[in-house]
Amino acid sequence: MSCGSGGCSTCEVSENRGCGVSTVFDWLYQIDSPKSDTSNLVEVQFKGDRKDFYINNDDLVLKKGDIIAVEGGRSGHDIGKVTMIGELVSLQITRKKRDIKKEPLKKIYRIASEKDKQRWKSAIEKESSILEKAKRLIDKFNLEMKLTDVEFQGDSSQATFYYTADKRVDFRGLIKEYSTQFKIKVEMRQIGARQESAKIGGLGSCGRELCCSTWMTEFPSVSTSAARYQQLSINPQKISGQCGRLKCCLNFELDNYVEALKFFPSSKTAL
Repeated sequence: MSCGSGGCSTCEVSENRGCGVSTVFDWLYQIDSPKSDTSNLVEVQFKGDRKDFYINNDDLVLKKGDIIAVEGGRSGHDIGKVTMIGELVSLQITRKKRDIKKEPLKKIYRIASEKDKQRWKSAIEKESSILEKAKRLIDKFNLEMKLTDVEFQGDSSQATFYYTADKRVDFRGLIKEYSTQFKIKVEMRQIGARQESAKIGGLGSCGRELCCSTWMTEFPSVSTSAARYQQLSINPQKISGQCGRLKCCLNFELDNYVEALKFFPSSKTAL
């Protein structure tokens, strides 16, 4: 895909599964990464906004965009795309307060072979039909939960089912049914309303793709005071996002408004 600079490897189309296509420009492409002992650290992206950090112990020659096989969850291997290498990964680990001593980084096995990619592709193709069947089973068990998404591991040996629920749900029977019917290891993972919106994706009232499904990695709290400072109508339909919570973008310009309000004339001043 070409970009304003005339088209280069720095401007690429995301291969995220299950969400909108977003364009990313690497503003640091002309700057060499600092030389340090962090050169074997790699950030890998999987489905949607799911990323994790890995260690390249075998000194594989990797570059951004490579499809690689990495250590899986409880067993087997997963397939993902390299998004970052080296010092920047170390900074991300620090920013996210990841304790790699308590939670050691998993290994990178190899650059994905054609066989790995074909198996990964077949796993992706199964996700939509499995999600539909899984939702029907929830209705059968009469559980108060909403299944949002399913993500297969790259080797098709296990799958993670993402759900939302207002209260605690006993889904032990459901897990057994999933394992029996789908012949896989099952992991259930509860997510919040904002994370659900990020996984589903869509367009905001601004006409652009949802921030949570494209570039946001954290969801800071948003209060109605952010809307009041910006003199917006406290109308839930206008200031709420697709997740039903207050829009994250209410925070984006809040600091500017708070600073500008110091110089606004008082409400009693005749204009």
